[in-house]
Amino acid sequence: MLERMDVTAYLRRIGLDAPAGLPELHRAHLLTVPFENLGMGHVSLDPDDLVDKVVRRRRGGFCYELNGLFALLLTELGHSVTRVAARVDGGERLGPPFDHLALIVDGQWLVDVGFGDHSTYPLRWDSRTDQDDPGGRFQLTDTTDGDVWVLRDGKPRYLIETRPRELSDFTATCWYQQTSPDSHFTRKTICSRLTEDGRVTISDRTLIVTSGGARTETEPEDLAGAYRSHFGITL
Repeated sequence: MLERMDVTAYLRRIGLDAPAGLPELHRAHLLTVPFENLGMGHVSLDPDDLVDKVVRRRRGGFCYELNGLFALLLTELGHSVTRVAARVDGGERLGPPFDHLALIVDGQWLVDVGFGDHSTYPLRWDSRTDQDDPGGRFQLTDTTDGDVWVLRDGKPRYLIETRPRELSDFTATCWYQQTSPDSHFTRKTICSRLTEDGRVTISDRTLIVTSGGARTETEPEDLAGAYRSHFGITL
């Protein structure tokens, strides 16, 4: 169990010299810590292990790891954080319960640094009007059951159940995501992060770079070198 987080080390990991506002923290995290599923099957949600992986070893992770750890940082910085479960819209059906972990911060903001290509900044949790963000036009809509849909550019992304959760509540589905043939995390590798003018992604062996609205795809001969240069990850 994590007794005390090294806030300074975490801030340096995301490229900051001092605490910043929530929007700045959110964007800095997305620019520096990749969404990735490399080494699936060995994911631990223990806070010490999350700090070791992301902060000390400078790796990334997926939603349970990234939002789970970011929640600890925000708490250390004095924010009120509520963890909520969501089900990702897969087109034909929703994902399983606890499919995704998101954060409600200070009762006002929907924070998510663990969904890959998503909003650059936190979304207003208390707003039901369109919210323009560099990542698109987002909207939150309520259901008759008390859940909340998150949409981007008019398309549903995930459905949030608003009941507060603990990180340990996500353990079973975290295991499912690492082991089930029905999980998209077991079907291919992905490593992706925001850049100043787009996004860089390695999907299996394909390097995808978007910059200024232009997209290029290549298959680098030195794949390990691509991971090092674009993500700082040594395989």
